[in-house]
Amino acid sequence: MIRAAAPGDAPAIAALWNHAIRETAITFNATEKSDADVAATIADRQAAGRAFLVAEVGQGLLGFVTYDQFRGGVGYRFSMEHTIHLAPQARGQGLGRALMTAMEDHARGAGVHAMLAGVSSENPEGQAFHAAIGYHLVGTLPEVGHKFGRWMHLLLMQKILS
Repeated sequence: MIRAAAPGDAPAIAALWNHAIRETAITFNATEKSDADVAATIADRQAAGRAFLVAEVGQGLLGFVTYDQFRGGVGYRFSMEHTIHLAPQARGQGLGRALMTAMEDHARGAGVHAMLAGVSSENPEGQAFHAAIGYHLVGTLPEVGHKFGRWMHLLLMQKILS
């Protein structure tokens, strides 16, 4: 089931996000998120009219997606960047695609024109996933990310929604 995130989801979302922060190079962020940080992000995104959605199967939260403005300033108000994370056991089951479809539908309804994904060069699965759902590589920013003692490229992928 895909639904809007609620404040009570913050611990489960933080656990998913923090696993990616601690264990992978799919995010360049090295600072873990507290439950309060996540609850504030949910509230902020929803107050701004942005989606913060979760995938819940049975009693477990197995993934989330959210989006916000790509860059600051009024000129970018129709361009958004998203974040998606799934529990490792949820990958390959269609939950990521379902989350992205729901998020893109929300964004279209909010007048978003372009959706961007910033994908680590060390995340070939993320690159393939985004390509499979219609995102195209539009740029590579060499060595802008640093984590685990090494430099990594950021790949920018884009999908035009309207």
